[in-house]
Amino acid sequence: MAEPFIEPVLAVVGHPNKGKSSLVATLAQDDSVAIGADPGTTLHAREYPMRIDGQLLYTLVDTPGFQRARQVLAVLEERARVAGASAADHSRIVEEFVKDTDSPRRFPDECELLRPIVDGAGILYVVDGGVPYGAEYEAEMAILRWTGAPSMAIINPIATDDHVESWRAALTQFFRVVRVIDAVEADFATRKRLLLAFGELETSWRGPVVAAVEALDAERDARCREAAREIAELLADALALTVEERVAPDEDPTQHRDALEKRYKAELERREEVHRRAVQNVYQHHALEANADALELLDQDLFSEGTWLTFGLRRRDLVTAGAASGAATGAVVDVALHGASLLLGVATGAAVGGLLGWLGAGRLAEMKVIDRPLGGKLARFGPSKNLNFPFVLLGRARYHRSLIAERTHAMRTSVEVDSAGAVALPLDADLRKRIEKSFSNLRKPGLSPVARIEATDALSTTIEELLVRDEERGSTTDENRPSESDA
Repeated sequence: MAEPFIEPVLAVVGHPNKGKSSLVATLAQDDSVAIGADPGTTLHAREYPMRIDGQLLYTLVDTPGFQRARQVLAVLEERARVAGASAADHSRIVEEFVKDTDSPRRFPDECELLRPIVDGAGILYVVDGGVPYGAEYEAEMAILRWTGAPSMAIINPIATDDHVESWRAALTQFFRVVRVIDAVEADFATRKRLLLAFGELETSWRGPVVAAVEALDAERDARCREAAREIAELLADALALTVEERVAPDEDPTQHRDALEKRYKAELERREEVHRRAVQNVYQHHALEANADALELLDQDLFSEGTWLTFGLRRRDLVTAGAASGAATGAVVDVALHGASLLLGVATGAAVGGLLGWLGAGRLAEMKVIDRPLGGKLARFGPSKNLNFPFVLLGRARYHRSLIAERTHAMRTSVEVDSAGAVALPLDADLRKRIEKSFSNLRKPGLSPVARIEATDALSTTIEELLVRDEERGSTTDENRPSESDA
């Protein structure tokens, strides 16, 4: 007989300020979950359904923290004594306690957190592995054991992991499965393993949990594809961008150059910002826009020396790109052949001024003056023919995406960005050549709309492959980081 297909409901419970809401935000992929440092941030049980393409996978319930666990346990034990009840009656006694009209008045927090469990939710009990274990927690664990609900304990090391082992020894007396997981930093693989482990606690949840994990994998692939498309569209738009100004017959066109360049750069920055918001929306990080300090390094001037040194091509790659396109100037080659290859993240300083010339930041685009058929002239700035510029844009977009894709929805601090992170995202020769070809196609004069779509599609496919490699590289790194352990 087939197992019933019931989407799991998981009540996240524990002491106040132990990371319950952070775990809910991470597993529900929902940055609207309220997370605060003050006790009592969560006052009422609230459900956060996890859906992908409208399909319900599971539901997390954020609950208030235990406040008077010892008194509640004493009430339960007294009710059991009066009724002459055995352990077999414990779950019924808990249910009667929650539904008693007097209990919510005396013990509002405990009734609020027990209600979803009485209604059939499983239990994720969260403790802080950075604080010492104390006997006061045993009343909480005893109450949860009385419910008879499938349960798992999560040790969340908030500041340190100094007390993880004492917690593990105590929790194994009450819970069959104990995991050590950083609720804020948990990577994608850790979250999947947690769900699969919970599926083993309840037979009817096994199938839905496996289906949920498969849906999460498919969603991850789809997000990667969407992000790659956003980056490809940004690059295609940037390579075709021009700004224009009408020039009267008696005007000197050169007087418009500075203003046109300023407009050109502003439009590029605007389009990059639009792309960033789109990628953040792909990964459902909507609240990042409210954080003025987020992505501080990536908010540096797109045309600054530091940006081009961090995200541009290495020296030998720039020479190769120039030679392949036939557009490398003698000055670029002459400078590039002196000294060692420039690595991403090289320190800025006195050397930057000398290097900036061959990097190309000072030669982003040129102004052309075009005769208009009906008289007068048109001053046009762009499009950019600079070999390095689209790679700078790609590097920034790729790095931004890696930060957003890896970020859990429990993180409420600024995105930490440094130039060293760009070094961890190398661009191998094969992918670079394919990207160069797409850039070259997108730069062709008179490109038809159909040809532009085809070239953008090809670029998107290559970038998707690049992003997948980034994820694989990140997964390998995560496997070497102790983010999860069994009891």
